[in-house]
Amino acid sequence: MSLSGKVAVVTGGASGIGRAICLQLARDGADISVWDLDGDGANDTVTMITEAGGRAIACVGNAASADEIASSAARTRAELGPVTILVNNAGITDFRGFEDITEEMLERMLRINIMGPFLCTQAIIPDMLAAGWGRIVNISSSSAQTGASKMAHYATSKGGVIAFTKTLAREYASRGITVNNIPPGFVDTPMLRKSPVDVDAEAASSNSPMGRPGKPEDIAAACSYLVSEAAGYVTGHTLGVNGGRVMP
Repeated sequence: MSLSGKVAVVTGGASGIGRAICLQLARDGADISVWDLDGDGANDTVTMITEAGGRAIACVGNAASADEIASSAARTRAELGPVTILVNNAGITDFRGFEDITEEMLERMLRINIMGPFLCTQAIIPDMLAAGWGRIVNISSSSAQTGASKMAHYATSKGGVIAFTKTLAREYASRGITVNNIPPGFVDTPMLRKSPVDVDAEAASSNSPMGRPGKPEDIAAACSYLVSEAAGYVTGHTLGVNGGRVMP
């Protein structure tokens, strides 16, 4: 599925699922703008792409700050061209009981996980409207589909991502832009390894009929399909990549 001539922005592209998506879309032929707060990680992703013959830049900044988003978008357009693929992947997680979640914790979660995709999309969608073609993929979470103990603020924010996806899909379907979301299940990433969840076969078995964690590349493969011409009649869709954890 060739993306030759397309420019893609991937937020949170310095590691884990974001990095895997960057590498996959670059293999598909897209030029990649890697957005992340982690400058070293973003530059490492760019190096992996360029050493494989692709074209990429790193934009270091906060993907939940309107000013920094505007700066990254302007640099991307100047160096790579108009953006017609956006993957809203940047996000944070947290584990704590509902009664222990402070107002500040909730605000930070919502700011990064839902306000971030909202602002990034507002900054990029004019390019898609001008082109009459666009692909937006939001990375949500299976926790929003099932609920998740000690993750009320996280699951709430990711539920907002799913609703945001469906709303934009309806608003822009007639204008050549598709909007879909992927809710990963139990995926072995650096973020997961830092969490209280044990990354082992027993933990994976409790979350997935397949009895193993997913890989970042599994999410990247689904994203590759959703941003391709092959998915031109798919919008507002929740494409679960979770090893069977959620079966709607």
